[in-house]
Amino acid sequence: MPTPLDELDLAEFDLFDPAFNADPFGTLHRLSADHRLLRTPFGLIVLGYDDCQAALRQPNLHQGIRLLQDMQAITDERFVQRKRQSILTTEGDAHTRLRKLVSKAFTPRATDRLRPLMRELMERLVDPLSALGQAEFVSEVSDPYPIPIICALFGAPTEDLPLFSRWATDILKSLGFNLAQDLPAILAAEEEMDHYMEALIERRRREPREDLLTDLIVAEEAGDHLSHEELIMMAEAIMLAGTDTTRNQLATAMWLFAQHPQQWTLLGAQPELAANAADEVLRFNGVVRSVIRVAAHDVEVAGALVPTGTLILPSFAAANRDESYFSDPMRFDISRASDRSHLSFGGGIHYCLGANLARAELAEALSVLARRMPGLALEAKPTWRPPIGIQGPTSLHLRFEPGS
Repeated sequence: MPTPLDELDLAEFDLFDPAFNADPFGTLHRLSADHRLLRTPFGLIVLGYDDCQAALRQPNLHQGIRLLQDMQAITDERFVQRKRQSILTTEGDAHTRLRKLVSKAFTPRATDRLRPLMRELMERLVDPLSALGQAEFVSEVSDPYPIPIICALFGAPTEDLPLFSRWATDILKSLGFNLAQDLPAILAAEEEMDHYMEALIERRRREPREDLLTDLIVAEEAGDHLSHEELIMMAEAIMLAGTDTTRNQLATAMWLFAQHPQQWTLLGAQPELAANAADEVLRFNGVVRSVIRVAAHDVEVAGALVPTGTLILPSFAAANRDESYFSDPMRFDISRASDRSHLSFGGGIHYCLGANLARAELAEALSVLARRMPGLALEAKPTWRPPIGIQGPTSLHLRFEPGS
């Protein structure tokens, strides 16, 4: 029987402790030896792999994204209603229906169509940097990398890249903590994107192509199709989920490899390890270190009976270095046996739909970069995003052997 939460003497944990932020993975790894749960002012951190996986699969733990708007007292009905309808926030039968309809559009085969573009794009980004032997990687490579891929996903013309880039910048503010200030820009970008996607959807209905938007239009499950509004909602969800994570994970990967030069040399010599390398980066230093879940009912989590409304934070950072699942988990090794059981894409019904795409984007980028940027090293100490939400460098100055 689970123990009621108020009967447990849980250790208090400060998410803003400078020592923790200096070494979050090591700190959580050490704490997980003695604790299954930690108490914070924001909720309960779940540490072990089994406990995190169970929490992610628990249907009575719901997505916590909408808490951002609740915590900031956002009441604008246009914004609130839109978030209720998103696949990122729906639960139960509504979520299951949407997921069944769209999952076929996110298969490995659909992703493979974009691999040549990923390689070509990365080559173009590196070309002007090659002779210099140095780069500010965030602004010059990782930031501009995902938007053309999102454009290609929808089959949008390349001349519309600036539009998608601006929309992504503004719509991503909906995941931040300044909603009251940013709401006009968010709503304006969403409205512009809505009108654009409406026209593009109508064009794809008349002229189907091999792209994600066509796949979503023809998606069917037991006679059911996505509505026009749901198609537009999916476009925004893809923009939200597929931009910030990709650029931050790629920059984090390069920072990681700069500290492990032997692994970078190995990848350059054996590009066939790129897929392994992508998963090892995601396991060892995923930029999504945790997610927020909310107990919709009283529910068991890590041996505790937690009451309705409790915030639960399954820690991917801790679970991905659980010694019971990963051999020598504190070692970064791209040649370790391929193991995709890390939790960086979540789990359960909210497992990341774009996992195949994210893996491909990271693997294809790294295979090009390892060849074009040998001798990788840090030129200066990087700066980082605040220790909440998606992590990653805000600046990353690198040097490498020129001319490759």
